[in-house]
Amino acid sequence: MAGTSAEGGLVWVAVSDSRRPTASASDRAAWVLNLRRENEREEDELAPVFDELWGEIEDDHREFVERFLSMLPPGGRVLDAACGTGKYSGMVVAGGRSLLGVDHAGAYLAVARTKFPQVPTEKHDLQDLPYRREFDGVMCVDAMEMIPPEDWPVVVGRFRRALRPDGWLYLTVELHRDDEIRAKNEEARREGLPVVDGEVLLEDGGYHYYPAIEQVRQWVEEAGFVVEVSTEGPWHQSYAYHHMLARARATPKR
Repeated sequence: MAGTSAEGGLVWVAVSDSRRPTASASDRAAWVLNLRRENEREEDELAPVFDELWGEIEDDHREFVERFLSMLPPGGRVLDAACGTGKYSGMVVAGGRSLLGVDHAGAYLAVARTKFPQVPTEKHDLQDLPYRREFDGVMCVDAMEMIPPEDWPVVVGRFRRALRPDGWLYLTVELHRDDEIRAKNEEARREGLPVVDGEVLLEDGGYHYYPAIEQVRQWVEEAGFVVEVSTEGPWHQSYAYHHMLARARATPKR
């Protein structure tokens, strides 16, 4: 993930980094879109070294992927949204499920296809997932921290739309120390950037958003899910992951 070690915590930098995309502070939509495209470019650059740096699966992530897969029917179909280099593809395939890997970084997908040529891939932003009632499970691991608050309802709505009735969603929410989030958020505001609470700017122009878990739960439930498991993983110095398993209602709220 751009600007962060997926298993090694955050690297904070000054928001005036010369590579950071710029936009008028009065035009948040343009600024957010620029951040998305910059993140895609950075992840393309990271693709050759991603597995070496962050390819190992943490115990808690492994446990929850296995738990998620156990809730799906034998031979069920899984959408790995933000699949990256196919970090979890081996687990899904070994679990007897079929898989579609999706990411916005084409270079990540190229690596994933080399590792798992039998797994099809497609290039999409999470905000633009086109699927309707095609999957028994959707997983999104270590990616939602790069989704701005206005796009969270859009993305979880796309996850719900992609699922068949009573399908399952597994997602992680990155956690970080509140004092550091506030400090970096205030620094961004002083630079005149159009951030909202919980947003921080990272190494080489990267971006993270840290919503409260209560807010995440609300977004997920409003998208048409019942949250069945919501638990915090172990902390690694200043960061951790919250794991959420949610079952799709037979009839979405919207």
